[in-house]
Amino acid sequence: MGLKTFIGGVHPYEGKELAKDAPIKEVLPKGELVFPLSQHIGAPATPIVAVGDSVKKGQKIAEAGGFVSSPIYSSVSGTVKKIEPRRVAVGDMVNSIVIESDGQFTECEYSPVDDVTSLSREKIIERIKEAGVVGMGGAGFPTHVKLSPKEPEKIEYIIANCAECEPYLTADYRRMIENPEDLVAGMKIILQLFDHAKGVFGVENNKPDAIAKLKELIKDEPRMEVCELLTKYPQGGERQLIYAVTGREINSKMLPADAGCIVDNVETMIAIKHAVKDGVPVMKRIATITGDAITTPSNFLYSMGTPYEQLVEAAGGFKVQPEKLVSGGPMMGFAIFGLDVPTTKTTSSLLCLGKDEVAEFEPLACISCGRCVEACPEKLIPSRLAKFSEHGQKDEFERWHGLECIECGSCSYVCPSRRQVAQSVKTMKKLVLADKRKKK
Repeated sequence: MGLKTFIGGVHPYEGKELAKDAPIKEVLPKGELVFPLSQHIGAPATPIVAVGDSVKKGQKIAEAGGFVSSPIYSSVSGTVKKIEPRRVAVGDMVNSIVIESDGQFTECEYSPVDDVTSLSREKIIERIKEAGVVGMGGAGFPTHVKLSPKEPEKIEYIIANCAECEPYLTADYRRMIENPEDLVAGMKIILQLFDHAKGVFGVENNKPDAIAKLKELIKDEPRMEVCELLTKYPQGGERQLIYAVTGREINSKMLPADAGCIVDNVETMIAIKHAVKDGVPVMKRIATITGDAITTPSNFLYSMGTPYEQLVEAAGGFKVQPEKLVSGGPMMGFAIFGLDVPTTKTTSSLLCLGKDEVAEFEPLACISCGRCVEACPEKLIPSRLAKFSEHGQKDEFERWHGLECIECGSCSYVCPSRRQVAQSVKTMKKLVLADKRKKK
Protein backbone atom coordinates (compact mmCIF):
# COMPACT_ATOMS: atom_id res chain seq x y z
CA MET A 1 0.00 0.00 0.00
CA GLY A 2 1.44 3.38 -1.02
CA LEU A 3 1.90 6.43 1.15
CA LYS A 4 -1.16 8.62 1.53
CA THR A 5 -1.12 12.07 -0.08
CA PHE A 6 -3.10 14.61 -2.12
CA ILE A 7 -3.07 15.92 -5.69
CA GLY A 8 -0.66 18.78 -6.44
CA GLY A 9 1.85 20.30 -4.06
CA VAL A 10 5.58 20.92 -4.24
CA HIS A 11 8.86 19.69 -2.76
CA PRO A 12 10.78 22.72 -1.44
CA TYR A 13 14.14 22.49 0.30
CA GLU A 14 13.30 21.12 3.75
CA GLY A 15 15.95 22.83 5.88
CA LYS A 16 14.97 20.64 8.83
CA GLU A 17 18.48 19.29 9.32
CA LEU A 18 19.43 22.59 10.97
CA ALA A 19 17.35 22.01 14.11
CA LYS A 20 15.79 18.54 14.03
CA ASP A 21 18.43 17.00 16.30
CA ALA A 22 18.35 19.86 18.82
CA PRO A 23 16.55 18.66 21.99
CA ILE A 24 13.92 20.91 23.52
CA LYS A 25 15.37 23.42 25.99
CA GLU A 26 13.39 25.75 28.21
CA VAL A 27 14.01 29.49 28.01
CA LEU A 28 13.01 31.47 31.09
CA PRO A 29 11.89 34.99 30.20
CA LYS A 30 13.19 38.13 31.83
CA GLY A 31 12.08 41.72 32.07
CA GLU A 32 8.91 42.89 30.39
CA LEU A 33 6.45 40.44 28.83
CA VAL A 34 3.61 41.49 26.54
CA PHE A 35 0.33 39.56 26.30
CA PRO A 36 -1.79 40.66 23.29
CA LEU A 37 -5.52 40.24 23.92
CA SER A 38 -6.08 38.88 20.39
CA GLN A 39 -4.11 35.63 20.18
CA HIS A 40 -6.95 33.70 18.57
CA ILE A 41 -9.70 33.88 15.97
CA GLY A 42 -12.79 35.60 17.36
CA ALA A 43 -13.45 38.30 19.92
CA PRO A 44 -10.44 39.69 21.83
CA ALA A 45 -10.07 38.65 25.46
CA THR A 46 -11.12 41.16 28.13
CA PRO A 47 -8.59 42.19 30.84
CA ILE A 48 -9.49 41.24 34.41
CA VAL A 49 -6.38 42.80 35.98
CA ALA A 50 -5.46 46.45 36.42
CA VAL A 51 -2.22 48.41 36.30
CA GLY A 52 -0.33 47.88 39.55
CA ASP A 53 -1.79 44.42 40.26
CA SER A 54 0.54 41.62 41.31
CA VAL A 55 0.03 38.38 39.39
CA LYS A 56 1.24 34.81 39.67
CA LYS A 57 2.37 32.45 36.95
CA GLY A 58 -0.71 30.60 35.72
CA GLN A 59 -3.12 33.35 36.81
CA LYS A 60 -5.87 34.34 34.41
CA ILE A 61 -5.31 37.93 33.32
CA ALA A 62 -7.98 38.19 30.61
CA GLU A 63 -11.24 36.32 30.15
CA ALA A 64 -12.84 35.20 26.89
CA GLY A 65 -14.71 38.01 25.17
CA GLY A 66 -17.41 35.71 23.77
CA PHE A 67 -18.11 32.11 22.78
CA VAL A 68 -15.56 32.27 19.95
CA SER A 69 -12.78 33.68 22.09
CA SER A 70 -10.21 32.44 24.59
CA PRO A 71 -8.82 33.51 27.98
CA ILE A 72 -5.19 34.48 28.51
CA TYR A 73 -2.91 33.56 31.40
CA SER A 74 0.29 35.09 32.71
CA SER A 75 3.36 32.94 32.11
CA VAL A 76 5.33 34.74 34.88
CA SER A 77 4.81 36.25 38.29
CA GLY A 78 5.22 39.98 38.55
CA THR A 79 3.41 43.31 38.28
CA VAL A 80 1.01 44.64 35.65
CA LYS A 81 2.79 47.73 34.32
CA LYS A 82 0.52 48.82 31.46
CA ILE A 83 -2.55 47.89 29.45
CA GLU A 84 -2.07 49.51 26.07
CA PRO A 85 -1.74 48.82 22.33
CA ARG A 86 1.51 47.09 21.40
CA ARG A 87 2.93 46.03 18.05
CA VAL A 88 2.60 42.31 17.25
CA ALA A 89 4.34 40.12 14.69
CA VAL A 90 1.84 40.77 11.88
CA GLY A 91 2.45 44.50 12.24
CA ASP A 92 -0.86 45.43 13.88
CA MET A 93 -1.22 47.41 17.09
CA VAL A 94 -3.14 45.18 19.51
CA ASN A 95 -4.36 46.02 22.98
CA SER A 96 -2.06 44.15 25.36
CA ILE A 97 -1.32 43.51 29.01
CA VAL A 98 2.29 44.32 29.90
CA ILE A 99 3.76 42.50 32.91
CA GLU A 100 7.17 43.09 34.50
CA SER A 101 8.51 39.71 35.62
CA ASP A 102 9.86 39.50 39.16
CA GLY A 103 12.06 36.55 38.19
CA GLN A 104 10.51 34.37 40.92
CA PHE A 105 7.93 32.46 38.82
CA THR A 106 5.64 32.08 41.81
CA GLU A 107 2.94 29.76 40.53
CA CYS A 108 -0.76 29.26 41.10
CA GLU A 109 -2.17 25.98 42.36
CA TYR A 110 -3.87 23.86 39.72
CA SER A 111 -6.62 21.24 39.85
CA PRO A 112 -5.39 17.99 38.28
CA VAL A 113 -7.70 15.04 37.65
CA ASP A 114 -6.68 11.55 38.71
CA ASP A 115 -9.06 9.72 36.36
CA VAL A 116 -9.82 11.59 33.14
CA THR A 117 -12.21 8.83 32.02
CA SER A 118 -14.56 9.82 34.86
CA LEU A 119 -15.10 13.28 33.36
CA SER A 120 -18.27 14.06 31.42
CA ARG A 121 -18.14 15.46 27.90
CA GLU A 122 -19.27 18.85 29.20
CA LYS A 123 -16.57 18.91 31.87
CA ILE A 124 -13.82 18.08 29.38
CA ILE A 125 -14.95 20.86 27.04
CA GLU A 126 -15.15 23.31 29.95
CA ARG A 127 -11.61 22.51 31.12
CA ILE A 128 -10.28 22.97 27.57
CA LYS A 129 -12.15 26.27 27.23
CA GLU A 130 -11.07 27.57 30.63
CA ALA A 131 -7.40 26.71 29.95
CA GLY A 132 -7.34 28.91 26.85
CA VAL A 133 -6.53 26.16 24.36
CA VAL A 134 -6.60 27.31 20.72
CA GLY A 135 -5.33 25.91 17.43
CA MET A 136 -1.59 26.26 17.99
CA GLY A 137 -0.57 25.30 14.49
CA GLY A 138 -1.12 28.90 13.45
CA ALA A 139 -4.88 29.34 12.96
CA GLY A 140 -5.67 30.11 16.59
CA PHE A 141 -9.28 28.90 16.43
CA PRO A 142 -10.63 28.27 19.98
CA THR A 143 -10.43 24.51 20.48
CA HIS A 144 -13.55 24.19 22.66
CA VAL A 145 -15.58 25.48 19.70
CA LYS A 146 -13.98 23.02 17.29
CA LEU A 147 -14.71 20.15 19.69
CA SER A 148 -18.38 21.14 19.94
CA PRO A 149 -19.84 20.29 16.50
CA LYS A 150 -23.61 20.32 16.01
CA GLU A 151 -23.71 16.56 15.43
CA PRO A 152 -20.90 14.92 17.44
CA GLU A 153 -22.22 11.45 16.65
CA LYS A 154 -21.27 11.98 12.99
CA ILE A 155 -17.57 12.57 13.71
CA GLU A 156 -15.64 9.55 12.43
CA TYR A 157 -12.03 10.74 12.42
CA ILE A 158 -9.93 12.70 14.91
CA ILE A 159 -6.79 13.54 12.94
CA ALA A 160 -3.60 14.61 14.67
CA ASN A 161 -1.74 16.85 12.24
CA CYS A 162 1.79 15.55 12.72
CA ALA A 163 2.90 16.39 9.17
CA GLU A 164 4.87 19.57 9.94
CA CYS A 165 5.28 20.03 6.19
CA GLU A 166 6.48 23.65 6.38
CA PRO A 167 10.25 23.81 5.65
CA TYR A 168 12.68 24.43 8.54
CA LEU A 169 10.14 23.80 11.33
CA THR A 170 10.99 20.95 13.74
CA ALA A 171 9.05 21.82 16.93
CA ASP A 172 6.31 19.23 16.35
CA TYR A 173 8.93 16.63 15.43
CA ARG A 174 10.78 17.18 18.70
CA ARG A 175 7.48 16.89 20.57
CA MET A 176 6.81 13.52 18.91
CA ILE A 177 10.31 12.33 19.80
CA GLU A 178 10.46 13.68 23.36
CA ASN A 179 6.82 13.87 24.52
CA PRO A 180 4.83 11.31 22.48
CA GLU A 181 3.01 10.09 25.61
CA ASP A 182 1.45 13.54 26.08
CA LEU A 183 0.36 13.58 22.43
CA VAL A 184 -1.32 10.18 22.73
CA ALA A 185 -2.93 11.22 26.04
CA GLY A 186 -4.39 14.29 24.30
CA MET A 187 -5.82 12.08 21.56
CA LYS A 188 -7.40 9.76 24.15
CA ILE A 189 -9.14 12.72 25.78
CA ILE A 190 -10.58 13.92 22.47
CA LEU A 191 -11.77 10.39 21.63
CA GLN A 192 -13.79 10.43 24.87
CA LEU A 193 -15.91 13.13 23.27
CA PHE A 194 -16.74 11.16 20.12
CA ASP A 195 -17.94 7.58 20.56
CA HIS A 196 -17.80 6.66 16.86
CA ALA A 197 -14.46 8.22 15.97
CA LYS A 198 -11.06 6.75 15.21
CA GLY A 199 -7.88 8.62 16.13
CA VAL A 200 -5.33 8.95 13.31
CA PHE A 201 -1.82 10.37 13.61
CA GLY A 202 -0.88 11.69 10.17
CA VAL A 203 2.94 11.75 9.95
CA GLU A 204 5.10 12.45 6.89
CA ASN A 205 7.53 9.67 6.01
CA ASN A 206 10.56 11.94 6.53
CA LYS A 207 10.04 11.30 10.27
CA PRO A 208 10.52 7.52 10.53
CA ASP A 209 11.67 7.62 14.18
CA ALA A 210 8.54 9.56 15.20
CA ILE A 211 6.37 7.09 13.27
CA ALA A 212 8.03 4.18 15.08
CA LYS A 213 7.56 5.79 18.51
CA LEU A 214 3.88 6.48 17.94
CA LYS A 215 3.21 3.02 16.54
CA GLU A 216 4.81 1.44 19.60
CA LEU A 217 2.79 3.63 21.97
CA ILE A 218 -0.59 2.88 20.39
CA LYS A 219 -0.10 -0.79 19.52
CA ASP A 220 -2.70 -1.75 22.13
CA GLU A 221 -5.10 1.09 21.33
CA PRO A 222 -7.81 -0.28 19.01
CA ARG A 223 -9.21 3.19 18.25
CA MET A 224 -5.90 4.70 17.15
CA GLU A 225 -3.61 4.27 14.17
CA VAL A 226 -0.65 5.96 12.48
CA CYS A 227 -1.10 7.04 8.87
CA GLU A 228 2.19 7.42 6.99
CA LEU A 229 2.03 10.35 4.58
CA LEU A 230 4.15 11.17 1.57
CA THR A 231 6.51 14.03 2.32
CA LYS A 232 5.12 16.89 0.26
CA TYR A 233 4.06 20.47 0.86
CA PRO A 234 1.32 21.40 1.93
CA GLN A 235 0.60 17.92 3.33
CA GLY A 236 -0.27 19.53 6.66
CA GLY A 237 -2.95 21.79 5.18
CA GLU A 238 -6.24 20.85 6.79
CA ARG A 239 -8.04 20.04 3.54
CA GLN A 240 -5.04 18.17 2.13
CA LEU A 241 -4.58 16.16 5.31
CA ILE A 242 -8.24 15.18 5.44
CA TYR A 243 -8.12 14.06 1.81
CA ALA A 244 -4.90 12.09 2.32
CA VAL A 245 -6.21 10.27 5.40
CA THR A 246 -9.86 9.73 4.45
CA GLY A 247 -10.25 10.46 0.73
CA ARG A 248 -12.91 13.04 1.58
CA GLU A 249 -12.89 16.55 0.12
CA ILE A 250 -14.01 19.82 1.70
CA ASN A 251 -14.16 23.37 0.37
CA SER A 252 -14.24 26.89 1.81
CA LYS A 253 -17.97 26.65 2.53
CA MET A 254 -17.53 23.53 4.65
CA LEU A 255 -16.03 22.68 8.01
CA PRO A 256 -13.99 19.50 8.59
CA ALA A 257 -16.90 18.32 10.75
CA ASP A 258 -19.05 18.30 7.59
CA ALA A 259 -16.78 15.51 6.35
CA GLY A 260 -16.90 13.72 9.70
CA CYS A 261 -13.45 14.95 10.73
CA ILE A 262 -11.78 17.06 13.40
CA VAL A 263 -8.14 18.08 12.95
CA ASP A 264 -5.81 19.32 15.69
CA ASN A 265 -2.07 19.77 15.52
CA VAL A 266 0.54 18.25 17.83
CA GLU A 267 0.96 21.23 20.16
CA THR A 268 -2.81 21.65 20.53
CA MET A 269 -3.32 18.01 21.52
CA ILE A 270 -0.56 18.26 24.10
CA ALA A 271 -2.16 21.45 25.46
CA ILE A 272 -5.46 19.52 25.75
CA LYS A 273 -3.73 16.89 27.86
CA HIS A 274 -2.21 19.53 30.17
CA ALA A 275 -5.55 21.36 30.46
CA VAL A 276 -7.80 18.37 31.16
CA LYS A 277 -5.48 16.01 33.04
CA ASP A 278 -3.16 18.46 34.81
CA GLY A 279 -5.40 21.51 35.05
CA VAL A 280 -2.61 23.68 33.61
CA PRO A 281 -3.60 26.56 31.29
CA VAL A 282 -1.83 27.50 28.06
CA MET A 283 1.28 29.46 29.07
CA LYS A 284 4.10 27.75 27.20
CA ARG A 285 4.75 26.04 23.89
CA ILE A 286 7.60 24.88 21.64
CA ALA A 287 9.07 27.00 18.86
CA THR A 288 11.92 26.44 16.40
CA ILE A 289 14.47 29.25 16.10
CA THR A 290 16.38 28.48 12.93
CA GLY A 291 17.83 29.59 9.61
CA ASP A 292 21.32 30.06 8.18
CA ALA A 293 21.74 33.34 10.07
CA ILE A 294 21.27 31.73 13.51
CA THR A 295 24.35 30.59 15.42
CA THR A 296 22.73 27.52 17.02
CA PRO A 297 19.36 26.53 15.52
CA SER A 298 17.25 25.29 18.42
CA ASN A 299 13.87 24.15 19.67
CA PHE A 300 12.75 26.06 22.74
CA LEU A 301 10.02 25.69 25.31
CA TYR A 302 9.19 29.33 25.87
CA SER A 303 6.79 31.34 28.00
CA MET A 304 4.22 33.22 25.95
CA GLY A 305 4.77 36.96 25.99
CA THR A 306 8.53 36.54 25.68
CA PRO A 307 9.95 38.85 22.98
CA TYR A 308 11.48 37.17 19.94
CA GLU A 309 14.84 38.78 20.70
CA GLN A 310 15.24 36.71 23.89
CA LEU A 311 14.76 33.49 21.91
CA VAL A 312 17.33 34.59 19.34
CA GLU A 313 19.71 35.38 22.20
CA ALA A 314 19.15 31.90 23.65
CA ALA A 315 20.04 30.43 20.23
CA GLY A 316 23.42 32.16 20.33
CA GLY A 317 22.34 35.25 18.42
CA PHE A 318 23.09 35.91 14.76
CA LYS A 319 26.25 34.59 13.10
CA VAL A 320 25.51 36.92 10.17
CA GLN A 321 23.12 39.82 10.04
CA PRO A 322 19.87 38.45 8.55
CA GLU A 323 18.33 40.08 5.52
CA LYS A 324 14.93 38.54 6.27
CA LEU A 325 13.13 37.51 9.45
CA VAL A 326 10.05 35.31 9.07
CA SER A 327 7.58 34.43 11.81
CA GLY A 328 6.58 30.90 10.85
CA GLY A 329 7.92 28.94 7.89
CA PRO A 330 9.09 30.29 4.52
CA MET A 331 5.93 29.22 2.66
CA MET A 332 3.09 30.53 4.84
CA GLY A 333 4.89 32.62 7.43
CA PHE A 334 5.11 36.40 7.29
CA ALA A 335 8.12 38.69 7.29
CA ILE A 336 8.61 40.80 10.41
CA PHE A 337 10.50 44.06 10.71
CA GLY A 338 12.21 43.45 14.05
CA LEU A 339 12.51 41.23 17.11
CA ASP A 340 10.91 43.54 19.68
CA VAL A 341 7.50 41.86 19.36
CA PRO A 342 5.92 39.28 21.69
CA THR A 343 5.45 35.58 21.13
CA THR A 344 1.88 34.28 21.40
CA LYS A 345 -0.06 31.02 21.48
CA THR A 346 0.41 30.59 17.72
CA THR A 347 4.15 31.36 17.51
CA SER A 348 5.69 28.15 16.15
CA SER A 349 9.00 29.40 14.78
CA LEU A 350 11.29 32.23 13.77
CA LEU A 351 13.23 31.83 10.54
CA CYS A 352 16.31 34.03 10.15
CA LEU A 353 17.76 34.09 6.63
CA GLY A 354 21.12 35.52 5.64
CA LYS A 355 19.81 36.42 2.18
CA ASP A 356 16.44 37.64 0.98
CA GLU A 357 16.28 35.56 -2.18
CA VAL A 358 12.84 36.83 -3.14
CA ALA A 359 13.99 40.45 -3.16
CA GLU A 360 16.98 39.58 -5.37
CA PHE A 361 14.78 38.70 -8.37
CA GLU A 362 12.73 41.08 -10.47
CA PRO A 363 9.46 39.35 -11.44
CA LEU A 364 8.88 38.85 -15.17
CA ALA A 365 5.71 38.54 -17.21
CA CYS A 366 3.67 35.34 -16.87
CA ILE A 367 4.63 32.89 -19.63
CA SER A 368 1.48 30.74 -19.21
CA CYS A 369 3.54 27.63 -18.56
CA GLY A 370 0.92 26.04 -16.31
CA ARG A 371 3.29 25.03 -13.51
CA CYS A 372 1.20 26.87 -10.92
CA VAL A 373 -1.86 24.89 -12.06
CA GLU A 374 -0.04 21.58 -11.59
CA ALA A 375 1.19 22.61 -8.14
CA CYS A 376 -2.07 24.02 -6.77
CA PRO A 377 -3.52 21.59 -4.21
CA GLU A 378 -6.96 23.17 -4.65
CA LYS A 379 -7.03 22.56 -8.44
CA LEU A 380 -7.26 26.28 -9.22
CA ILE A 381 -5.64 28.35 -11.98
CA PRO A 382 -3.47 30.67 -9.87
CA SER A 383 -2.06 32.66 -12.82
CA ARG A 384 -5.56 33.60 -13.93
CA LEU A 385 -6.62 34.50 -10.38
CA ALA A 386 -3.52 36.69 -10.04
CA LYS A 387 -4.47 38.48 -13.26
CA PHE A 388 -7.97 39.15 -11.92
CA SER A 389 -6.41 40.46 -8.73
CA GLU A 390 -4.03 42.80 -10.55
CA HIS A 391 -6.93 44.25 -12.56
CA GLY A 392 -9.34 44.50 -9.63
CA GLN A 393 -11.83 42.08 -11.19
CA LYS A 394 -13.54 40.84 -8.03
CA ASP A 395 -16.49 39.17 -9.73
CA GLU A 396 -14.28 37.21 -12.10
CA PHE A 397 -11.97 36.29 -9.22
CA GLU A 398 -14.87 34.81 -7.28
CA ARG A 399 -16.38 33.14 -10.36
CA TRP A 400 -13.10 31.30 -10.90
CA HIS A 401 -13.20 30.02 -7.31
CA GLY A 402 -10.53 32.35 -5.91
CA LEU A 403 -11.97 32.00 -2.42
CA GLU A 404 -10.89 28.35 -2.43
CA CYS A 405 -7.21 29.39 -2.32
CA ILE A 406 -5.54 28.17 0.91
CA GLU A 407 -2.66 30.66 0.47
CA CYS A 408 -0.03 27.90 0.66
CA GLY A 409 2.38 29.59 -1.76
CA SER A 410 2.99 26.51 -3.92
CA CYS A 411 2.19 28.52 -7.07
CA SER A 412 4.76 31.21 -6.27
CA TYR A 413 7.35 28.56 -5.47
CA VAL A 414 7.19 26.93 -8.92
CA CYS A 415 6.77 30.11 -10.99
CA PRO A 416 9.75 30.45 -13.40
CA SER A 417 8.98 34.17 -13.77
CA ARG A 418 9.36 34.66 -10.00
CA ARG A 419 5.93 36.25 -9.77
CA GLN A 420 4.35 36.52 -6.33
CA VAL A 421 1.22 34.78 -7.52
CA ALA A 422 0.08 33.67 -4.07
CA GLN A 423 0.41 37.16 -2.62
CA SER A 424 -1.73 38.65 -5.40
CA VAL A 425 -4.43 36.04 -4.87
CA LYS A 426 -4.29 36.45 -1.09
CA THR A 427 -4.75 40.22 -1.38
CA MET A 428 -7.79 39.92 -3.64
CA LYS A 429 -9.27 37.19 -1.46
CA LYS A 430 -9.15 39.53 1.55
CA LEU A 431 -10.90 42.29 -0.42
CA VAL A 432 -13.67 39.98 -1.64
CA LEU A 433 -14.28 38.59 1.83
CA ALA A 434 -14.33 42.12 3.26
CA ASP A 435 -17.00 43.10 0.72
CA LYS A 436 -19.08 40.08 1.69
CA ARG A 437 -18.90 41.03 5.37
CA LYS A 438 -20.05 44.58 4.56
CA LYS A 439 -23.05 43.27 2.62
CA LYS A 440 -24.10 41.19 5.60
